[in-house]
Amino acid sequence: MLKTLRLTAAAPTAVVPPTGIAPRKRLWRRAYEYVAFYGLLASFGILCLLWSVPAALCYPVLPRRIGARIGQFAIMTGFRWFIGMMKLSGIIKCDLSALDALRADGALVICPNHRSLLDAVLVISRLPRVVCITKPSIWDNLFLGGGARMAGYIRNDAPIKLIRSAGQAVSIGQQLLIFPEGTRTIAPPINRFKGGFALIAKAAGAPVQTVFLESNTPFLRKGWPVYKKPEFPLVYRARLGRRFHAVAEVQGFVAELETYFRTELGTELGPEEPPRPSAP
Repeated sequence: MLKTLRLTAAAPTAVVPPTGIAPRKRLWRRAYEYVAFYGLLASFGILCLLWSVPAALCYPVLPRRIGARIGQFAIMTGFRWFIGMMKLSGIIKCDLSALDALRADGALVICPNHRSLLDAVLVISRLPRVVCITKPSIWDNLFLGGGARMAGYIRNDAPIKLIRSAGQAVSIGQQLLIFPEGTRTIAPPINRFKGGFALIAKAAGAPVQTVFLESNTPFLRKGWPVYKKPEFPLVYRARLGRRFHAVAEVQGFVAELETYFRTELGTELGPEEPPRPSAP
């Protein structure tokens, strides 16, 4: 009898949480994610507006090179703040440190894959002197136009003028961010490549640095509405690929890079996979 009592006393007692606590925590978590996410997006829009207006006023006054350096650094700082606040809030987890290796390099044509609207923000947040090719609508945008002009971004409205302007920017030592797909990926892992990046690299005599952006989420991919809430946390990772030198035969060079990207992007991050440290 005594032995039975001892065994009974030693048996662990299961602790049953009060009914409703787990669903309540999930509800509060979802509410927090909504407030944090859309609050940060609104703050980002306000930040862009606060910079765009003075940048538009300073653009005609400052010398082009000085204004471009200030504009590029300001955009990098704003984008880095936005990414940092998203990380601090727990909305995203990302490892973009591989991009830091490009900061000390000279003229480059930086070519990432194009998964979502956040891609340019992710890359520019790590690089202080990069120019982009932008849609004409951005130049007329109250939130983005002034900053794009001051930073020396290149307007995409005439192919020949675009290639000439981009080539000139790279030839004087700037780094050009351009997506070889031309638009966001429709059929993963990548769309068919356009030839503009190769023509620019050839004209400027600059190497092409490949970059792979990987994620666990379809957020802001083609067809994803901005107001649609994704699952959190969003996971992003950037890693550097090979560096190529443009050759005379542009079509073959474009095909070579497209094949390389398809090979490298054969797999994507799983829904729960954290960003791994990038190789140096």
